[in-house]
Amino acid sequence: MEVRRTTVRDMRRSNRSVILTGIYREGPLSRQELTVRTSLSAASVSNLVAELIAEGVVEEAGSVESEGGRPRVLLRVAPTFRYVVGAEVGETRVRVELFDLAMNVLARADHPIATPSPEAVVKHVLEGLSTVIAASGIQPEQVLGLGVAVAGVVEDNAIVDAQTLGWEAVPLAELLAEGTDIPVHVDNGANMLGQAEMWFGAGRGATDAVVALVGSGVGSALVAGGSSYRGARSSAGEWGHMTIMYGGRQCRCGALGCLEAYVGAEGVLDRYRLAGGTVGADEETAFVELLESTTEPATAIVNDTIGYLAAGFANLVNLVNPERIVLGGWAGLLLGEKHLDELRAEVGKHALRRPYAQVSIVLCELGRDAVALGAATLPVVRLLRDGGVVR
Repeated sequence: MEVRRTTVRDMRRSNRSVILTGIYREGPLSRQELTVRTSLSAASVSNLVAELIAEGVVEEAGSVESEGGRPRVLLRVAPTFRYVVGAEVGETRVRVELFDLAMNVLARADHPIATPSPEAVVKHVLEGLSTVIAASGIQPEQVLGLGVAVAGVVEDNAIVDAQTLGWEAVPLAELLAEGTDIPVHVDNGANMLGQAEMWFGAGRGATDAVVALVGSGVGSALVAGGSSYRGARSSAGEWGHMTIMYGGRQCRCGALGCLEAYVGAEGVLDRYRLAGGTVGADEETAFVELLESTTEPATAIVNDTIGYLAAGFANLVNLVNPERIVLGGWAGLLLGEKHLDELRAEVGKHALRRPYAQVSIVLCELGRDAVALGAATLPVVRLLRDGGVVR
């Protein structure tokens, strides 16, 4: 086996990456704070920061008083050094958003879709990309990359298997790359929600967490020891397909008794319809009406949904012992905003006492745009890993 030797250039890029990641994830930071956090020498930090400032990647952002000395100058990643685009591929629409590097939304585009076929998704993502670039007034070459979040299992080479959508081995990144020169990155939607919440939202500070996405379908992102846990082939976190009732309702994946068939919005509304409830054509509007209804069938379905979701959370508590569970996704947020206390109490009835006492169950802080935001961090990850060098 050939052993690759680490060169001085490799070390320099690695040190730049450490500094830039610290500034981005924990900043603004002073040079002194970077020296402590990175364990690099003060001279190395000073030299590398000077490089990053000269290249426009980092900028000074005010100062703070120091004990017995001059004010310390704070550093941040320059928000307008480059821009990133995130796309959320849902089952009823494609949402595309353009951000600066401070993750401020500068432009957005929404495209409803009747059927999320690969062809329709590629068409609407590329249309959305063109729309947000034009609306923001920036040049395409200023965009670091396009991150795309999609349901299903995403292999390292961006091949997507989405059983519930009928996708099998779809080379999504390759298809998108045929229509743009901007680098394309693809990942699972629940993982992208998790990344957004762990970086900027309700997951910050936690090292062992689960971020649950409840929309039309159900998924989760697992974080262990501060790192994303993906499993052997990137399919870890398919919590929605945990069996909670043997021989139960048929899930969209084809199996019986999956959690998704009971707490995903599509499954919840189907159960309500079978109980005699009236369900409109628009899934999100129908879900809101269900939660607001005081009729006996609606109340029973909502209570059952809380119970099923609580059982799913209790399984997570017992299995992975997280310190925090973050509930997100549009349906999860709607349900949690009204019934979070009931949900917490129900989890306590099913989980083991000690791990339940150690977990907090909270709502996603970033709202319904969190998946697109998470997708937009994919090109940011590349920039940080490369030490601010734009490929």
